[in-house]
Amino acid sequence: MEADAFRDSLYNVDTSGRRVGFFPKRPKGKFFNARAVVSIILLIIFFGIPFVEVGGEPIFLLDVAARKFTLFGFKFWPQDFILFAVFVVSFFIFVILFTAVLGRIWCGWACPQTIFLEMVYRRIEFWIEGDGTKQKKLVAAPWTWEKIWKRSLKHGIFLIIAWWVSHTVISFFIGMDAVLGLFRDSPAAHPILFAVVLINTGVFYFVFGHFREQACIYMCPYGRLQGVMIDQNSLVISYDYKRGEPRGKLKKGNDTSGQGDCIDCKLCIAVCPTGIDIRNGTQLECVNCTACIDECDTVMERIGKPGGLVRYASQNQIEKGEKFKMTGRAYLYIAVLTAFIGLFIGLLFSSGDLKLTILRAPGQTYNMTPTGTVTNLYTLNIVNKSEAARHLDFRLQDSKGKVTLLGGDGMELPAGQTTTGSILVELPPDEIQGMTFDIAIDVVENGAVIRTLNTRFNGPML
Repeated sequence: MEADAFRDSLYNVDTSGRRVGFFPKRPKGKFFNARAVVSIILLIIFFGIPFVEVGGEPIFLLDVAARKFTLFGFKFWPQDFILFAVFVVSFFIFVILFTAVLGRIWCGWACPQTIFLEMVYRRIEFWIEGDGTKQKKLVAAPWTWEKIWKRSLKHGIFLIIAWWVSHTVISFFIGMDAVLGLFRDSPAAHPILFAVVLINTGVFYFVFGHFREQACIYMCPYGRLQGVMIDQNSLVISYDYKRGEPRGKLKKGNDTSGQGDCIDCKLCIAVCPTGIDIRNGTQLECVNCTACIDECDTVMERIGKPGGLVRYASQNQIEKGEKFKMTGRAYLYIAVLTAFIGLFIGLLFSSGDLKLTILRAPGQTYNMTPTGTVTNLYTLNIVNKSEAARHLDFRLQDSKGKVTLLGGDGMELPAGQTTTGSILVELPPDEIQGMTFDIAIDVVENGAVIRTLNTRFNGPML
């Protein structure tokens, strides 16, 4: 349809396929102020978390080398894969629920791409080069001293911020103490980390200084996924076409009877960071930044019209005048998400700070001793998640047999580490129940049984 022809091309690409540069107008208004507060809080959390420690350890650390993740005080190891799987599924259900009810609100209010671009980099750009119109003139102007110092200052600050962000991201993987230690050493002492920091700095600078809105339009799949996740009841940034149409210029002395509230000033387009016309409806380029709402409300106030011509509203609110309501689909998502969160919390607190795995030694069945007893060899893998060293002993449950730890008397577990060892289980002939049967091994700490390991024991054919 001709009315939907705008969907056949992207706003930031011209007919020859070249990128069209955007110089958006500086946004301001109540929504922008609210987003600024949210952004400041999130930036404080982002840059502050690496410095927060609990019990002498970072509160958030993704230690890939040691295969140990610390998330807000909780430690996760490779053996906690089921926890990770439940968390990932819960996260995706949350994203679906969030989008089905509130549209792309994440992109406008909490996405790092939007926060750094709109609340950090563009703020600096507006401060140095002025509003969008002045920026456009500066780009087209010849290279005078004014243009050189403004562009140099802007991109110099951009690089410093990218460098700072890069070090902060690295601290999530090696800890802030290690990052601060890098400043005291020569780059030659840590060539790989130095290279990673340089690459990350270059990527951050390129994305926020040049690539910009293209990351949202081309690279991020969320804009396309929202098309299948939202429906006519989802809250999105909408233009009230019933109130705004037919559009008409507001001129002194003109008869405006029969004319809609939209005066076709196009300021909603001028302020949009992706250059779209929100009056065309929901589009994948829209990141729900609310700039068009603030700008339109300002215009409505100037011409004596009520605000809300562009606002958060569902399709049914615009078309049918209905109030916002939760759908059955949303309640279903909430129920499923609640179940997964409950499962995650249950698994988290039931897993304890000790993870034990017992496996039969590879290539082993059973051995007969000269005294007629039967032995089986097992491998133990134990993760001590606590911050204290521990000592464990092992004994058979309801048996006259014995458990021998190869290589020592009891197993020593260093704090926060994985320990492996081998145990030999020996049973007398009268306890052999067949070729394979169940046995229980008690794990003892300080004289008390803290865990019971169940495994299979192989014996000779009776």
